[in-house]
Amino acid sequence: MDVADRTPILVGAAALQQKEIDPADPNAAREPLELMIDAAQAAAADCTAADILRRATSVRAPRGFWDYPDPCRLIAERSGAARARTEIAEIGVLQTTVIGRAARDIADGKDDVVLLVGAEARNRSRLCGKLGVEERLTAQDEGTAPDHVLEPAEDVISEIEIHRGLAWPVNQYALIENAIRAAESRSVDSHRDQIADLWSRFNAVAAANPHAWNRQPASHAEIRGDSGVKMLAFPYTKLHTSQWNVDQAAALILTSAGLAGELGIERERWIFPWAVVDSNLMLPLSQRREPHRCVGFCKAAARIEQRTGTAIADATYLELYSCFPSAVRLQMREMGIPADRDVTVTGGMAYAGGPLNNFVLQGLARLAELLRGDRGSSAALTAVSGMLTKQGVSLWSTEPPTTPFFFDDVSSETEAETAAVEVIDDAAGEATIVTYTVLAPDSENQIVALVELDDGRRTVIAGPAPAGTSLEQELIGRRIRIRTPDQLSFL
Repeated sequence: MDVADRTPILVGAAALQQKEIDPADPNAAREPLELMIDAAQAAAADCTAADILRRATSVRAPRGFWDYPDPCRLIAERSGAARARTEIAEIGVLQTTVIGRAARDIADGKDDVVLLVGAEARNRSRLCGKLGVEERLTAQDEGTAPDHVLEPAEDVISEIEIHRGLAWPVNQYALIENAIRAAESRSVDSHRDQIADLWSRFNAVAAANPHAWNRQPASHAEIRGDSGVKMLAFPYTKLHTSQWNVDQAAALILTSAGLAGELGIERERWIFPWAVVDSNLMLPLSQRREPHRCVGFCKAAARIEQRTGTAIADATYLELYSCFPSAVRLQMREMGIPADRDVTVTGGMAYAGGPLNNFVLQGLARLAELLRGDRGSSAALTAVSGMLTKQGVSLWSTEPPTTPFFFDDVSSETEAETAAVEVIDDAAGEATIVTYTVLAPDSENQIVALVELDDGRRTVIAGPAPAGTSLEQELIGRRIRIRTPDQLSFL
């Protein structure tokens, strides 16, 4: 099949990590910038075109915990592409947006070669902190700034959520998880078994993935929270939770089919992005009428199937964004993915590693390996930003797309089918629990709940769990009396 010259393709991909760090001198280990540079060089070697980095017209990165003003400029200079434009996507921007923009810019002729990079070195930082030494990082001149910055339109967390104990992602995703349980009419006990079953499968994939940060097998009982593993926010233990204290990096090189041919990159190494579809509706969790829904994934998957004729559930390989089980379970529900499907090739963010803002790049690097070894195969890769606030879906294949690559947005369609509710700060009187979590139940035993007042408005309450609260009883649907936002009693 002939391929148009401006067809975007992924030709180079690499993921790396550093596990061996001298605990007495963690600064001797690579910093995030150096990890990104090494990943870029590995991606260039992967595509077999020696000078492709020098041809980069754009270098782009999602923001991490690091605070370099413009690491992309340093990477471009060290790669021999000093004239390349640079772009940083701030936290709150979907990683699929970064990928979709790159592919679209190649298709439109705006770019010839785009290098996407991301890295974290939080393990290095953690070890420096334990020693009480300042972490050494490469400095940039004052006033340095990228050529372009992508920023989210709004905050992903509301003020009331921040003030009532929902600033930490694990707490919000636990609320979502418990809302899903209620929607499925499951008992608390069977629900805990269900998510432990799912995450046991993820753990098994990580154990077989050479790029996974943690390949240690974990038992069903450990994941569930029955064997001494700390529970952070009911029903989530530490083994359900994205682990971001990792030193990992990834790099992707996209170019056009025409240039890839000129550079002699073998056709067997080409991977075609068929589509990227995002939903950027920003509605805080507490304002969602149905916290067990994620309409953006439904709409994005439907748009891809409508335009390509391929359902996401039919892709050969799936890598669903996996910060917490509820994120994966909602994606499966919204996109019609059967419960017994394998939905990760990495092992997920609890085991393969959860570098803050570039795990999707890690996932695509792993998918590239599998796709190349399975000609004619396809893959779906998804992304989340915030507390299931934004959703991104992408479709890839070793075969050229049946229609030209497209990058769409379904925010308006998502908004039209996402019911919102008014949330107030100060509330008192009787209410019904919509969803909840118990924080650190092994020690503090604090409850955070989204509740609905009798007039239909909602609020978030947080405080000591009432006497008799346990991890076995169902609290959703229970009637309560609110005295103050941090004092409640069951009726």
